[in-house]
Amino acid sequence: MESCCCDLQVDVNGEETFMVDKKIISSFSGRLSKLFAKSRSTVNNFKVIFHDFPGGGENFELVSRFCYNNGIIEINPSNIALLNCAAHFMEMNDSVSRRNNLLEQTEKSLEQISYWSWSEVLVALKQCQDLLPVVNSSGILQKCLDSLIGRVALASGSEASPYPSNSSPDSSGFRVSCDTRSTESLKNSYSRVTWWFEDLLVLNPNLIEMVVKSMISRKYDHAIISRFLFYYQKSKFVTATLNEKRKITESIVDLLCFLDQSSVSCKSLFGILRVVLSLNISKGCRNKLESMIGSQMDQATLDNLLVPPPHGCNYLYDVNLVLRFLKAFLSKGISKISLICLSRVSSLMDLYIAEVAPDPSLRPSKFIALTSALPGTARESYDGIYSAMDMYLEVHAGLSEEEKTKICCTLNYDKLSYESCIHLAQNTKFPSKTAVQALIFQQSKLKSLLQETNHSRSYTDSPCSTSSNGRKGEKDDSQEQIVLYAGKLDLSADNQKLRAHLKGMQWRVMELEKACQKMQTQMTKMMKSKTTSHSNAISLPKLCS
Repeated sequence: MESCCCDLQVDVNGEETFMVDKKIISSFSGRLSKLFAKSRSTVNNFKVIFHDFPGGGENFELVSRFCYNNGIIEINPSNIALLNCAAHFMEMNDSVSRRNNLLEQTEKSLEQISYWSWSEVLVALKQCQDLLPVVNSSGILQKCLDSLIGRVALASGSEASPYPSNSSPDSSGFRVSCDTRSTESLKNSYSRVTWWFEDLLVLNPNLIEMVVKSMISRKYDHAIISRFLFYYQKSKFVTATLNEKRKITESIVDLLCFLDQSSVSCKSLFGILRVVLSLNISKGCRNKLESMIGSQMDQATLDNLLVPPPHGCNYLYDVNLVLRFLKAFLSKGISKISLICLSRVSSLMDLYIAEVAPDPSLRPSKFIALTSALPGTARESYDGIYSAMDMYLEVHAGLSEEEKTKICCTLNYDKLSYESCIHLAQNTKFPSKTAVQALIFQQSKLKSLLQETNHSRSYTDSPCSTSSNGRKGEKDDSQEQIVLYAGKLDLSADNQKLRAHLKGMQWRVMELEKACQKMQTQMTKMMKSKTTSHSNAISLPKLCS
């Protein structure tokens, strides 16, 4: 071997300085050979400074060994990414050496990736994440990702596996189990699809994003991907700093948005929400998280919604957050929401409103916003809203009559039960006008029911129908009297006098309801009697022609 001299000083990223032979190094590097060819300096000693050498001083030392060993070095999964990136950076290709160029050797070695074990693929990927973004242009990162996802799909039983079909279990996909787990554990239905979760914790959020996006493009099961993302977030939070937690959360939320929302656990989304309350995550990330939760509002529970308010707010719970959830839930359009989902959300909101109603700091405008957030068609009954209003008005006794009236405007009297209407009429916490309206609506319902009953009776052929005409007129008069009675009430009079009038109206409504029930009973008996008579007439034989 020819004697060598150290006539080239190389500063690598300001970390280390190497003294090497200029001739030997430049004989394998197109970048250096072109640099020295352009130089007209007669100085024997040169100094080269690299500010962004991939892999730093450790990798330059590997490259130097390759050059000093006449283009020979052991290439394995633990150094292939480093050497490949260095070969691209130093232009160590066939333009300089046709036979012993480093780039060609690393690419040939990469062709054997299907024979690497699972742990070897992970080692190569972990090394790639330290070389970003340089490694993106080399192509080695994508090949490692393809191999990793192929093994996951194959071992999980996915039909959409891109893994090479000619790979043997001993050398590729199923060698994964030899490293950290037994073959028996893979037979378990749960571990069969989640066995790789823990192993991928060595990858940073940037690489996890690439892995997940590749899985999505290969139509991997979204439910499994979402479970992995929640597992990754929870596991990494154990040792992460506050800044790392914020980055992990934002990355996980962004990836969850790419998935089919029906495969994302609503409970887990609320888990992330509670964790990030103390994190200063971006507004865009928070909006995405709230939108995903809102789209699954029908899967939420009352405990999920009881989120503490932001710092500086006096509310017991974050009411504004729940209103944003509802806005996201309704954003798809009321016509596109199933009645079952709408019913679940309305029931949930009734529970939530009852929970926040006793909050003395809850402003009337927020209470009104909660009670009116859902369309009237969402609820079959407004009894729950009435009970919450009753509690709210009891706690906020100092409200003006105008404020109370605005609150009661969200009540749908037509969907109040008879018991609630009667209770409202006697409830001194409610405005007097509201009590009158409740009774008028209740009386109107009874009137409609009577009309329907009388309409049905007009089609019956019974002697009883004639004898009941007098009573019918009597009840109709009673109905009109109640309406007139309510219409003559002076709402500007003192409340005690008005309450006395309301009790009178209440008694008339009760009497009317009793009459209605009695008429319905008579109608039922008459219809049964007519049916029996008709049946007997058919069964009798004809005695004459």
